[in-house]
Amino acid sequence: MENTKQASKSFSADAVSETDKHRRPIRSFVLRQGRLSPGQARAVDMLGPQYVLPFKADAVLNMAKIFERDAPTIVEIGFGMGNTTADIAQQLLDKNFIGIEVHTPGVGSLLKMIAERNLTNLRLIQHDAVEVLRDNVTDSSLAGLHIFFPDPWPKKRHHKRRLIQPAFVTLLVQKLQTQGYIHLATDWQPYAEHMLEVLQAEPQLVSTKSTASTASTASDYAARPLYRTESNFERKGLAKGHGVWDLIFIKR
Repeated sequence: MENTKQASKSFSADAVSETDKHRRPIRSFVLRQGRLSPGQARAVDMLGPQYVLPFKADAVLNMAKIFERDAPTIVEIGFGMGNTTADIAQQLLDKNFIGIEVHTPGVGSLLKMIAERNLTNLRLIQHDAVEVLRDNVTDSSLAGLHIFFPDPWPKKRHHKRRLIQPAFVTLLVQKLQTQGYIHLATDWQPYAEHMLEVLQAEPQLVSTKSTASTASTASDYAARPLYRTESNFERKGLAKGHGVWDLIFIKR
């Protein structure tokens, strides 16, 4: 994801339970219309019907039918402009990928890459991710979940808008298969520490870098896997000495 400040993750922080369906959620994203380039607009019009899955409440997605094969399915939440998403799907052709994003320019950008790279293993949903997971994804069905560089909402009064919260992580775990994984990445250290605390508090998760201690230590951060290619934004930050933290936890 190219810009942490501008990127958003599709999540309504309170909208997890049945009760939450009927109250105003706290959202972790600000929905901006954004300017579509001509190429992005064409991609949405021409490729959207084929590659963008419509959101339908209480309609479970049949992954085998969508992809015309049985393969492990990985969901990415908030793919931004989609460069990393396309790279991963191209590397892991034996996996199915569902990318979720609310912003139309990002959807158009990734649709262009799907066509340019002939990525038959990637589909998109333009909707709030928590509703997609809650209504459309079968429990214990996903092989993995990716959330890269969500908005850190650094001001204390905005922390309630952060994507990674206990209730949301519980929902993620509910959708994972046993031995399925959650992979998070951030370039904001306080948010990395918050993420680590939340993941460690979920009893069904164990860090791939866990030690005998349950304390939050540097050893619990994972090295960047080769499949998560660096974005231009990330490379620029690293060149300036900024840190990036990856966390990979497995469902017991």
